[in-house]
Amino acid sequence: MEIKRFALIFFSLILLSQMVDGAEIWVSPKGSDTNSGNIDSPFASVGATLRKAREWRRLQTEQVAGGIDIILQDGIYTLNEPLFIRPEDAGTASSPTRIKAARDAHPIISGGIRLPGTWKKIKKEVTGLPQIAQGKIWEIDAPLAGDQVLDFRQLWINNHKAVRAKSTINNKMDRILSWDHQTQTCWIPKPTSAKFSWQPGMEFFIHQWWAIAILRVKEAHVQGDSIRLSFLQPESKIQSEHPWPAPWISKETGNSAFYMSNALQFLDEPGEWYLDKGRRKLYYWPREDEQLATASVIIPHLETLLRIEGTIDAPVKHIHFSGISWQHSTWLRPSQQGHVALQAGMYLLDAYKLKVPGTPDKKGLENQAWIGRPPAAVMVSYAQHTSFEDCRFEHLASTGLDYHQAVQHNEIRGNAFNDIGGSGLLLGVFSDETFETHLPYNPTDQRVVASHNLIENNFIQNVTNEDWGCVAIGAGYVNNTRIRHNEISEISYTGISLGWGWTPTVNVMANNQVVANKIHHYAKHMNDVAGIYTLSAQPGSVIENNYIDSIYTAPYAHLPAHWFYLYTDEGSAYFTVRNNWCPKEKFLQNANGPNNLWENNGPMVSEEIKKKAGLEKAYSRLRDE
Repeated sequence: MEIKRFALIFFSLILLSQMVDGAEIWVSPKGSDTNSGNIDSPFASVGATLRKAREWRRLQTEQVAGGIDIILQDGIYTLNEPLFIRPEDAGTASSPTRIKAARDAHPIISGGIRLPGTWKKIKKEVTGLPQIAQGKIWEIDAPLAGDQVLDFRQLWINNHKAVRAKSTINNKMDRILSWDHQTQTCWIPKPTSAKFSWQPGMEFFIHQWWAIAILRVKEAHVQGDSIRLSFLQPESKIQSEHPWPAPWISKETGNSAFYMSNALQFLDEPGEWYLDKGRRKLYYWPREDEQLATASVIIPHLETLLRIEGTIDAPVKHIHFSGISWQHSTWLRPSQQGHVALQAGMYLLDAYKLKVPGTPDKKGLENQAWIGRPPAAVMVSYAQHTSFEDCRFEHLASTGLDYHQAVQHNEIRGNAFNDIGGSGLLLGVFSDETFETHLPYNPTDQRVVASHNLIENNFIQNVTNEDWGCVAIGAGYVNNTRIRHNEISEISYTGISLGWGWTPTVNVMANNQVVANKIHHYAKHMNDVAGIYTLSAQPGSVIENNYIDSIYTAPYAHLPAHWFYLYTDEGSAYFTVRNNWCPKEKFLQNANGPNNLWENNGPMVSEEIKKKAGLEKAYSRLRDE
């Protein structure tokens, strides 16, 4: 009897252990979607594993009692469409879905395409190519989508981003001569490095204060050593009508810097490429250490790799990702509609100066603006109790990870963000497209607000490398948010941006914490900048124990001295800012609201606080990796 009882207990414990560990679904690039999905017979696509897990939950099978583990073996999972996780995929606290790397594996989910075909060195002279590049350019057939050339704005050679052909050498830029807001035209000096002539697809990139704009060139009229540019709509009107940030004209500090791009005549140095849609050819000048015959050459074709979206009444819950690398996303809006940014990468849909200033909330407001939000490689909305841990967000065109609307109790911990064109990480609504961007945000249904989210111990470097006005971490209308122990470096603009709206009116933002972060080597390109920057009233919010150092000297700053370590901008109110280390007390409190407390910030802060800022010991490996 005792033996039977012992055996029953033993087998019950085994069953309980299996239930706690969760059922497993395996996937491998070498598998097949007709397989069973176990370790010896894995699926080939992540989409197939999600469907199987969804069916288990629909049927309420016993497999889901302890949760579901979707396990990715080593390799690259190339997507044809974004993965989509919806309410039917949701887990529970006792039965979560964990999507993770196999032990010692480093799976990559990619929105890119490896270029088929063979590179050939061009030996004959190419019409329109600069003389310096003749005999040095290689070509390959452009990829097609149906009968059309697949458009793209990024190209990675061995995961090293190449440069879209531009009019200036290295990182240099020229200065505009003038801007005519009435005619929506701009005068520039004629490029000295090219025999200039307008061609379709040519673009104009301009640096203006704290943001950039990308305009498609409609016409270019050469007059002597100058060129008069006009631009396509809708960006032409927006660029010439919006007052902030406008093109900078100054005899003292120089006019706004610019360069032209996307023309064969600009392909004049190693590492540059040009997609000729007419000839259906891709041209590239290899760097010295690149062998195209053996190189991995990838172009992106998906803007979003993963979309997690529930509804206000049925949010996605208890989905957790770990150990996965998200790579190779595209962003084509600048090629299709231009890109005129307001701030933090949010692009203008409409903006203009008011003839009669003032709104009910701000009597002196002299402009109106409505904004759009750039896409992200991973987009999350209407989700609770989800997480990303030990993931990589790399080689991406726009935002890396975006927790947008109606997101609560989520955790973003121990991830690495690298080589990203836009912001590393965004959280919360900034302004909806139908909502004027200076209005305080107070939705009737508070469930749409991003709240009680955690961003900690992430390593963020070399983001904002295309849209220079983006940020490493950007949080809009959020509350009860903790941003702690992150390390941020090598960025074009601000490290952490908290808040939106430019208003001292109390709104949904409250009780946010920016604590013990390490921010260094920031403001590579832009000014009107800070390591940590805030907007609007945020009662109960705290900025403390952060380390901020090593700001770059931005080469084309409109006001060279207008940079800061800490910056509470318009409407910032009810903040406590204390015990933040930086090498000197260079701060700005601009048009702040009431009840801000500043104490003990600067080089006098203790060495202990300085040492503890940034990645905690368990996550220091991210810096080495």
